[in-house]
Amino acid sequence: MDTTMALVDRVRERAKNEQATEPSAVRSLLRDEIASLLTDVKSAQPDLIQDDRKTVVLIVGVNGVGKTTSIAKLAQAAKTDGRHVLLAAADTFRAGAIEQLQLWGDRVGVDVIAHKAGSDPGAVAYDALAAAKARSAELVLVDTAGRLHTRHNLMEEIKKVNRIVRREAGDYVCRALLVMDATTGQNGLLQARAFTEAVGCDGVFLTKLDGTAKGGIVLAIAGELKLPVWFIGTGEHVDDLSSFDPARFANALVPEPAEAEL
Repeated sequence: MDTTMALVDRVRERAKNEQATEPSAVRSLLRDEIASLLTDVKSAQPDLIQDDRKTVVLIVGVNGVGKTTSIAKLAQAAKTDGRHVLLAAADTFRAGAIEQLQLWGDRVGVDVIAHKAGSDPGAVAYDALAAAKARSAELVLVDTAGRLHTRHNLMEEIKKVNRIVRREAGDYVCRALLVMDATTGQNGLLQARAFTEAVGCDGVFLTKLDGTAKGGIVLAIAGELKLPVWFIGTGEHVDDLSSFDPARFANALVPEPAEAEL
């Protein structure tokens, strides 16, 4: 609500100052303000794929949002750009999670550091960073168990993994990336706030934008938490990854009536 009212107030003020009275003109102002809001928080976006610095990224989010597939997409894009990528299977509790990440690793052609199911995820993260240093990996993507943001004990566990990653990172830059489903409504803001408080999220990977979902909740996340969207997933294939473009997103969120009918 706070973000909505702030947008409405800005559009109303601009419409008054610019004497915009036609609906199409007001919609254009709304698109401008949406893009501006998202651009303001996107300015500090690092390029995880092409950055020359060695980086370790903790991938977090609730169950079912597409974390593992998103990791594969990031690994594929970074490898295509010539970076040496390593994956860490720190989701040791979900049945088949380790095998799923290993399957993606085989498909993409990157190594996966894994322990047995049910083992300590912190130990996996520790070994992954040790392996990354030994193998001169440039990008380490750490998968974590999906968890409801309302479960205190599970959130405490991911805080532990985060502490281990940051303690063992050495000269690796540490990032935390929140994977979110574009179909998520108001609950998405609560998720983003909880995970940001737990591990200090730096950005969002917005998945499932290949259907009717608009992903409008990212406006509230940007407006209230100042958390930028870094990437979007537009399909199930490993190449269905794009960097986030605020202007294109605003145009899709608030299309012209003729465009909405197509």
